[in-house]
Amino acid sequence: MTSTSPIALTTRNARLEDLVNLLRDQQVHKVDVVVHSDQIRAIGTRLQLVGTAPLLSPNGVTSTAGLYLPTQVCDQGLAGKLGIPQQYLRRLRAEKPALYDANVNGWMESADRRFLLRGLHTGGGEGVARAFLSDSYRIIENLDVLTAALKGVRQAGVQVQIDGCDLTERRMYVRVVCEQVRALAPDLLRDYRSPFTGAAGADNPIVFAGFLLSNSETGCGAFTIVPRLVVQVCRNGMTIPVDALRHVHLGARMEEGVVRWSEDTAKKNLELIAAQTRDAVTTFLDVDYVRAKLQELTGLARTQIADPSRTIELVAKKLSFTDEYQEQILAHFIKGADLSAGGIMHAVTSVAQTLPNADTAHEMESQALRAMQLAATGR
Repeated sequence: MTSTSPIALTTRNARLEDLVNLLRDQQVHKVDVVVHSDQIRAIGTRLQLVGTAPLLSPNGVTSTAGLYLPTQVCDQGLAGKLGIPQQYLRRLRAEKPALYDANVNGWMESADRRFLLRGLHTGGGEGVARAFLSDSYRIIENLDVLTAALKGVRQAGVQVQIDGCDLTERRMYVRVVCEQVRALAPDLLRDYRSPFTGAAGADNPIVFAGFLLSNSETGCGAFTIVPRLVVQVCRNGMTIPVDALRHVHLGARMEEGVVRWSEDTAKKNLELIAAQTRDAVTTFLDVDYVRAKLQELTGLARTQIADPSRTIELVAKKLSFTDEYQEQILAHFIKGADLSAGGIMHAVTSVAQTLPNADTAHEMESQALRAMQLAATGR
């Protein structure tokens, strides 16, 4: 579903300053309301809030009552909270809008509970319902997370570069790389060629330290810092999910009305995020950590692949990659010219760079090490 909101909801491969400007624009227009089920109605596949309090801000008074167009993420939350199968609700929206309204309204009438609706509103017309969540969901804003995380990096005293930013309706992703912290990986890269430029890994056997910072404002996962190794020759990124640090969005139940976090609560959350980022920088942006991870990878990576097509088919099936992605991985594997399990890992990460959907791209990249293991061992 495509939103008609005048406020941009997503961006792909953005610069840090562009992401910050987008987040600031969204921040101005955010509407977060804890509502009882009897204050919500579905009308024309929109959600109508009735009798909710206005939002007071430095920009003036914004009415929170009115119509909101749900995003796909919001519809998923709505289905989950009301016990309606997601695919069924999605089909009703597309094919039977009157039945969509009837199902939502029927189950909402018997719900007798409070929910948190996260929306965006410009003050005129209909808004956008970004998420439909539990009233105990603790809001950790993307802009605050980003500011606190960058503060943690500065406190660690390490020079980093932002390797690109993505914002989707589900998550924010910020890729951080530290080119000063590097290690040689000749065994991992000796037979590999970049599918983008043809440059040889043997001539550029350098891997940089880095990490991936991500957060969700819409209930699609915790604030997370995941270590990430970046290959110089092609800028492929290998995330290491097993070592990730997480900060879950859980909190006390909130009273009905417009949500306003106290300065003390916000300060404690952000101090914790800054401290976690500082710890992550100390741990992940360390040459010994990079060398240890490369040593772990190299043994499996050098396993030769006798039947690439069949092996990639197995990997795709195990990891639920589509037929289209399977074909793309095979094409990148052939271009990469590394006929090993490591070559399959590189193919997965290089394909991930080309995908327009950031959520899909980051999910694929997170599966690259698992793809290598499956290629090497078959399990």
